[in-house]
Amino acid sequence: MGQEVYIIGVGMIRFGKYPEKSVKEMTADTIESLLSDAPLDSTKEIEAVWFSNSLWGQTQGQHSIRGQVALSPLGIQGIPIMNVENGCAGATSALHGAWMSVKAGVYDLALAIGVEKVWFPEDKAKMYGWFNSGMDVEFGRAVVAAFREEAASKSGGEGTGGGGEGGSHSPFMDVYGMGARLHMERYGTTQRQLAVISSKNHYHGSLNPLAQYQKPMSVEEVLEDKVVSYPLTRPMCAPIGDGAAAALLCSERLLKRYPDARPVRIRASVLASGALPDSGLEGIAKRLSKKAYAESGMSPEDIDVAEVHDATAFGELLQCEELGFCPEGTGGIMAESGDTTLGGRLPINTSGGLECRGHPIGASGLAQIHELVSQLRGEAGARQVEGARIALSENGGGFIGIEEAAMCIHILEG
Repeated sequence: MGQEVYIIGVGMIRFGKYPEKSVKEMTADTIESLLSDAPLDSTKEIEAVWFSNSLWGQTQGQHSIRGQVALSPLGIQGIPIMNVENGCAGATSALHGAWMSVKAGVYDLALAIGVEKVWFPEDKAKMYGWFNSGMDVEFGRAVVAAFREEAASKSGGEGTGGGGEGGSHSPFMDVYGMGARLHMERYGTTQRQLAVISSKNHYHGSLNPLAQYQKPMSVEEVLEDKVVSYPLTRPMCAPIGDGAAAALLCSERLLKRYPDARPVRIRASVLASGALPDSGLEGIAKRLSKKAYAESGMSPEDIDVAEVHDATAFGELLQCEELGFCPEGTGGIMAESGDTTLGGRLPINTSGGLECRGHPIGASGLAQIHELVSQLRGEAGARQVEGARIALSENGGGFIGIEEAAMCIHILEG
């Protein structure tokens, strides 16, 4: 079923707010980081590129050929460059495309790179409004408005600043807030359990020199912070920021050319789209993770470390259940047990996750891969998971109906 595919290089810049940097500059910085890690003599060896970006068109009018524009000044030109836009799942969608090409034997050395510039402080309302394009805009505004009204009724009016045009936060926070409230009503999940997840991620992020936020926070500090969309407080939500990350994929047959490589094998790479509630399909994360486990020959019990899409603390809680790491309805209990903290049974989001590492949309998924490759090589420093051999990343993007519009899951072996 095709040749084995390995990651032989990763690169990343620290996620943060870079008003002075352009997409081109962040691309250049990330390629430099990649070359310091990958055993290449030159980028001329790369045969094809998948370039992920979601907002360059909206923010600065650069549509259509973003990858060519960003990469050609670096001498990466003349080769196939595929532009990928798949919401917050764009970066791992790019990785999936590169993986397919190498798996099929079309190329032996392919690059996946995600670059995003989101922070434009001169017009914050417009900045938050860009996120509306990650859902069906025809009914998204009405749905979010209804979610905000319902949140206000349960929080005494807190956290009702609104998302989208004229709002104070991304509309996705309202969607996640509604999901959290439903989970609380159905399973008895508590706001404190969400704060435990956030506090854990702030601890992990404090150990990551590439994280946007590197300050630990106690559970009490998380709970006492500003409410964004009840029950979510500000530290439970991913920040706005810029960033870039990349991974270089190599075929099994070419691997012998690079004896100094520290390869990480891709055991599974799967991509799916979400569906409307009346589709009859199982939820996207459940059905996609089953496919990933089958493709890799693994099970949830085999995973040593995971990076999941925690645009909010509730996102992490839900994915722990959907990916089979704990029974349905017990994600909060799992977090309180310490299982997901460094030193626990299954450390999750050792990078700090989206909540602390940051979430520049088209780059986030490859930042997950950067973290997991570091873990599997034993190069994660103070946040190293002892004996990590199998890792999983789950990266979701946008919303269609009540679930993610796109999702990629990768299982890696060190």
